[in-house]
Amino acid sequence: MKFTSLLVAAAAGSLAAPAMAQDRDTAEDFNGPYIGVVGGYTVQPNDGHETLTFDTDLDGTFGDPVNTAGGTNAFSPGFCGGGATGTANRDCTSDKDGAEYMARLGYDKRMGNFVVGAVLEGGRSEARDSVSGFSTTPASYTISREADWQAGARLRAGYTPGGGVLFYATGGGAFAKMDNRFATTNSANSFSDNGKTNAWGYSAGGGAEAMLTKNVSLGLEYLYTDLKDDDYTVAVGQGTAPDTNPFGEGTDIKRSDPHFRTHSVRASVNFRF
Repeated sequence: MKFTSLLVAAAAGSLAAPAMAQDRDTAEDFNGPYIGVVGGYTVQPNDGHETLTFDTDLDGTFGDPVNTAGGTNAFSPGFCGGGATGTANRDCTSDKDGAEYMARLGYDKRMGNFVVGAVLEGGRSEARDSVSGFSTTPASYTISREADWQAGARLRAGYTPGGGVLFYATGGGAFAKMDNRFATTNSANSFSDNGKTNAWGYSAGGGAEAMLTKNVSLGLEYLYTDLKDDDYTVAVGQGTAPDTNPFGEGTDIKRSDPHFRTHSVRASVNFRF
């Protein structure tokens, strides 16, 4: 509800800005440096197709089958794109969407009615992406990830019909320090992981920005982000499990899809110097 109110306020500001701009010179709008704060909401696309993938011979190649002593698929109950709530029937919670908050520093150059610029941004999102697998033991295995913090460096280019309001497209590189976690109901094998990882990718989108006063602007923006994070691995040891356990003396686990994709709708308040 708070975010909806923020979007309504931003839209109202965008509509009001042209009228306000009539009372001042708009020739220097969207020209020069600025700082700002961003608040929004992050949504993940449906990734129910994702699974866990295994390297049972520890040769660095994933996709090996995990079989029981009888030669059957130990993960025949299947997988789900979320966090496990039990040990069978692929019962899972949905991935978590959530708020995001950023700070930004930018610079625009206006050339007539056209504007080009660059923006640096940093902050975090509360979105969490999980995948779970279920074995015939029965047991559940869940890998989750979320951005501990993230940053982006983008270009943007747009058009302002005489000042007051800018319509633009934006795109560039993105980075996140991913906080990865593993949980299982299997208490026989041993498990270790490599914790936080680096994810690199890109962001692209567009939006509108409206000058409310000579120095303050309000913006609305959509941003799609795709981060590749394929370094997180869970190492399974034999632990107290018998020699005939499906993981053998050792198996590595990864998630099948290394991409962390998000859609964000955000509002910004910017101060221009």
